Order: sequence, then C-alpha cells, then structure tokens
Amino acid sequence: MLRGTKVGLRARHDEDIPVLRTELYDDVVNGSRAESAAWRPITPGSKDPRLFVDDTEPGRVPFSVVALEGGTLLGTATLWGIDNHSRSAHIGLGLLPACRGQGYGTDVVAVLCHYGFVVRGLHRLQIETLADNHAMLRSAERNGFVREGVLRSSAWVMGEFLDEVLLGLLAQEWKPKA
Repeated sequence: MLRGTKVGLRARHDEDIPVLRTELYDDVVNGSRAESAAWRPITPGSKDPRLFVDDTEPGRVPFSVVALEGGTLLGTATLWGIDNHSRSAHIGLGLLPACRGQGYGTDVVAVLCHYGFVVRGLHRLQIETLADNHAMLRSAERNGFVREGVLRSSAWVMGEFLDEVLLGLLAQEWKPKA
C-alpha cells in the first residue's frame, strides 16, 4: 500500500465494489461530473472498468483510497493515460460524499504524485477538472500543480457545457510532503 499522511492507496478489494457502485457511480450528478462520457448505470455483476480492475491494462492503475486510521474505504484514485515514451500520465480521484471536505483529496493527490514520479519515474502529471470543482483545484495547487489553461465549454454535463481547467506538474517542480 502507498501511504500518505491521512490516506493509503491500495488494490481494489471485492468488498469495495458495492460501496463504490452505490455511493459514487449510481449518483447521476456526481457520475456526470466525474466522467468524460454520459452517465450510465452499472449493471449488478458486470465487470465495468470503473469498478473492476484489469491488471493487464498497462495504461491505467486504479486504487482504492482508505483511511490510514481504521482502513475505512474513502473512494478511488487513478493514474491513467500512462505514456511510457513521454513519461507522462493523468491523475484522478473520487471521494465518497461523506469523506469530502476533510483534506483527503490533497493527500490523495500527494500520494499519486509520489507514485507517478518516484515509483513510475514519470516526468509530467496532468489533471483536467471542471472549472467549478474548487476542491480538486485546491488539492492540485496545494501539491504544486500549475494552471496551464482553460478548455472552454469542453464538457457536456447535465444539460450544459462547462469549462475544464488543465493543470500540470513536472517532476523537477514537485516538492514531496515531509
């Protein structure tokens, strides 16, 4: 398990799946804001890639996020779009509604940076998030990410186009948390 100050990132366990399905992916509004595609329900028993891990897929590393104290499931985190030639990847996370606003997101981003830069030897990490996702913007910027641009009206979410903010962090700019 990868450890931060408050959270651990570990492999997905079977018992995580019903919680993630119910609390993250069955929520139409949250799901529409988190995915780059239209929301769709997950059929019980399906091997939907949002929930089930395909260990043979080299470009995506999903984690379950747990509290270091007690091991409670807090959400998901992913390093995705891994490009081994350019040594870059994207990061993303989703916290269960009851776990938001407690500083977990900032710690998850820090642990993903450690995984990307130290464990994987990447050169660049990138985040795309909706412009009104202030929690993700704060978490990214607290970890040294720099706003690199705005993708105007690039996301269709619940009947309207929204702007996305593009943030990047290079390995030499990253300052690991002590």
